Amino acid sequence: MSHDRGYHYLDPAALARVKNLSLVARGVVEGFISGLHKSPSKGFSVEFAEHRKYTVGDNLRHLDWRVLGRTDRLYIKQFEEETNLRVQVLLDISGSMAYGAPPALTKFEYASYLTAVLAYLMMRQQDAVGLTAFDTEVRLELPARSSPRHFDEMMTRLEALRPGQTTNLGATLHRLAGRFKRRCLIVLISDLYEEPEAVDRALHHFHRKRDDVIVFQVLDRAEIDFPFRETASFIDMETGERLQVDPAYARAEYCRQVEEFLDRCRRSCADCQFDHVLADTSVPLDYMLSRYLEARRRR
Repeated sequence: MSHDRGYHYLDPAALARVKNLSLVARGVVEGFISGLHKSPSKGFSVEFAEHRKYTVGDNLRHLDWRVLGRTDRLYIKQFEEETNLRVQVLLDISGSMAYGAPPALTKFEYASYLTAVLAYLMMRQQDAVGLTAFDTEVRLELPARSSPRHFDEMMTRLEALRPGQTTNLGATLHRLAGRFKRRCLIVLISDLYEEPEAVDRALHHFHRKRDDVIVFQVLDRAEIDFPFRETASFIDMETGERLQVDPAYARAEYCRQVEEFLDRCRRSCADCQFDHVLADTSVPLDYMLSRYLEARRRR
């Protein structure tokens, strides 16, 4: 894989910590050998990846005659093996993901770094990776592929994304579950701000399709601990609704409801035998991810 250009969301320090770990999908693909992801030597299927200019010695069977007819130039069709693992990253870019209490990254920034690192790891394993970004609608959809050109496009499109709109997480996940016809590994990166019942139903939709799912629930530490001291107006980042709150009065009940919300998310994942990872933006990404990947690899 070529890395002639730098990618904003690929942090070298984080990559140095996680680059040797394998992301293992349990039971997704028939014939899957844990951690190796080697394509079979016979009978594997291939799909078109990209063109390159013909050079002397290339197999003429791969010459693109249509391009030759249109341009009078010789181009070879390059193919990529259909890998053992197909991964689709579902990235929540709704307005609530823009939250971040300095000096931590915003949830969106943290989620974007996570997306980039996971995509890089998968590509190193010769796995096919796609990216879907959504709020109330799907804003970006790149199907799973494993070519270097595809990775470049994914990073370019990722860096151009911005959070902004409201979300309807449950309904959007249902639509996406119906859109992916082949079984794959789904990586959902979201704060899961939705009615728990809606999230639960959506996860069970993926479960019925026999997809493997990893849920990275990205939250700011302030959203978990509610450390605020002064009475202030709190603004909903998706609806603009304002609420005057005295933290001393509200903290205990707020923390109780947050813990109840997190427990419900964990149970929903556990019921489907999916992994749930609380991604606290105050925790360095490489530490969070390497700890999770190592634990998953050892199962």
